[in-house]
Amino acid sequence: MIDQTEVAELKKTASQVRRDIVRMVHAVQSGHPGASLGCTEFFVALYFKLLETGATFNPDGINEDLFFLSNGHISPVWYSVLARKGYFDVAELATFRKINSRLQGHPATEEGLPGIRVASGSLGQGLSVSIGAAQTKKLNNDGHLVYALTGDGELQEGQVWEAIMYAAHNKVDNLIVTVDHNGQQIDGPVDNILSLSDLKAKWQAFGWQVIESDGNDLEGIIEALTKAKSLTGNGKPVVNLMATQMGYGVDFMVGTHKWHGIAPNDEQLQSALDQLEETLGDY
Repeated sequence: MIDQTEVAELKKTASQVRRDIVRMVHAVQSGHPGASLGCTEFFVALYFKLLETGATFNPDGINEDLFFLSNGHISPVWYSVLARKGYFDVAELATFRKINSRLQGHPATEEGLPGIRVASGSLGQGLSVSIGAAQTKKLNNDGHLVYALTGDGELQEGQVWEAIMYAAHNKVDNLIVTVDHNGQQIDGPVDNILSLSDLKAKWQAFGWQVIESDGNDLEGIIEALTKAKSLTGNGKPVVNLMATQMGYGVDFMVGTHKWHGIAPNDEQLQSALDQLEETLGDY
C-alpha cells in the first residue's frame, strides 16, 4: 500500500520538475520538452522512491543501484530531478544548454556533472551500456540493480535488439529496462515512421519478463517499478512497457510529436506555467 501523504509530496515534486523543464527549454529556445514532460512521473518515482543510492553521488557505483538514460535528448527532466534530489545546486539549472555549462543538451561526462555516468543521446546505445554495468555487478557480487530508460522510437535501432537478445541469453536478471512508449518520434507517430507492432509479444519472444504500466499515473508507475524489482533474480531480465503521453501536464503539448524538440515562446511558457503549481520554488 502506497502512503498517500508521500504520493501527494511526490506529485508536488513532479509539478515543480515540469516547471523546471519548460523554463529551461524556453530560456535558450532549444531542447526537448515533449518526452521530458511525459517521463516526469517515472523520474520522480525512480529517484525519490525506488532507486537505492547513497546521499551523494558515488562515481564508481559500487553497492548501489545504477540508472542509465539511453534517450539522452530528454535531459531536461533528468537534470531537474538530479538537482531537486540534491546532486547539484538547483540554481545550476539556469545554465542549461549554455556555453561551458555542465548541463549539455545531451548528457555528457567530461564536465563532471554528478549523476551522469555515460554520455548519451546517440540513440540505441544505452541498453548495451546498462547490460555491461549489470554484468559487472554480478561479477563483483554486488546485489544492487541496474535501471535503464529508452524511447520507443529508439527501438527502431538494430543494436537495441542485439542487446535484448544478449541480455536474455546471458540471464542478466538484475536489469530493469523501461520503454517510454509514447508512440511519437521526431518525424511523427512511430507507427507511421516504422511500426514496432506488438512490443509485448516481441520482448516476451526474446526471453524477457514483461510488465505494462501507465507512466503518467504516479502511483501506477511506483507499483510497476516495485513489481519489476520483485521479478529480478529469476534468470530473466525485466522490461516495463510504460505508456505515456508526450507533453503530459501542459494541455497544448499533449500527445503530439510537434513538441519533441521545440521550445515554447513567451506566451506559451506563461500558459504552461499557469497550469503547473510552483511547489518547491523556481530556480
